[in-house]
Amino acid sequence: MPRTTDEPASPAPARLPPEPLPITINGKPYYHDGDPAMPLLWFLRDRLRLTGTRYGCDDRSCGACTVLVDGKATPACSLAMSDAAMHEVTTIEGLAGEALHPVQQAWIEADAVLCGYCQTGQIMAAVDLLKRKPRPREEDLATLSNLCRCGAYPRIRKAVLRAAELLREPK
Repeated sequence: MPRTTDEPASPAPARLPPEPLPITINGKPYYHDGDPAMPLLWFLRDRLRLTGTRYGCDDRSCGACTVLVDGKATPACSLAMSDAAMHEVTTIEGLAGEALHPVQQAWIEADAVLCGYCQTGQIMAAVDLLKRKPRPREEDLATLSNLCRCGAYPRIRKAVLRAAELLREPK
């Protein structure tokens, strides 16, 4: 039966706040209680002020926002917080311990940084590659699809190969 204008409208159902989403970032536990569709990139940059993860394209095509999720290179720009929840995220800020990570050290040795904007994503992608391919060949290096506007690709390849050597050296 249709409602007439004389009848009071029933109150809208109350919206409950979203359930806090647990996430571990650089070894520390956090909770996200906002929009579950919020990209991980904005949680890292705006909420946690971890600005090493860069914004570039917003569509998974440039790699500037690459982080490690459970050790795997992942673009943070398109990963919703609901999908990142319950996972371990490592950003460039969490990569080094008391000393630089070997990939970071190799980047310095190879002078791989030109403008530097894309380099944090490049480094994180290289860490993932070297976990999977400790002795990368040229075709393995070609799978690194992060974009570099400065064209530092030869330096980046040199740095990845140097990092592979550093990772193989006895501790």
